[in-house]
Amino acid sequence: MRLWHEDMLMELPRQQLLGQHRECCALRGFGWNKKHATVNYIFNYSPYKLYQYHMKVIKEMQRRGYKNDPLWENATYRGKQCPPYEEVVIEKASSPIYLEHDDAYMKECLNNLAEKGIHLN
Repeated sequence: MRLWHEDMLMELPRQQLLGQHRECCALRGFGWNKKHATVNYIFNYSPYKLYQYHMKVIKEMQRRGYKNDPLWENATYRGKQCPPYEEVVIEKASSPIYLEHDDAYMKECLNNLAEKGIHLN
């Protein structure tokens, strides 16, 4: 489980991009606050930050011609089995969305992909 550095999204291969969408869906649903070493930092933020990140993933999917369930474009939606948020505090988008997505994290993500034989420009 990993959220790729947001600056990588446009270059991710199909498998990693679509996998990222699935990860975001899981984290927005019952995965919220379920600790996992690689993504624990997101739980220090509002769930709205994950929605903002997920929207970047969805926009990249759409740019490539992939279809997504439009329900995920609603900030309160958490999946078919998980009750929606009753209220969401809308936050101004920051760049990066997660402060942890710094140069060191970019390098970590690139190394992770390289170990899989994937080299981005």
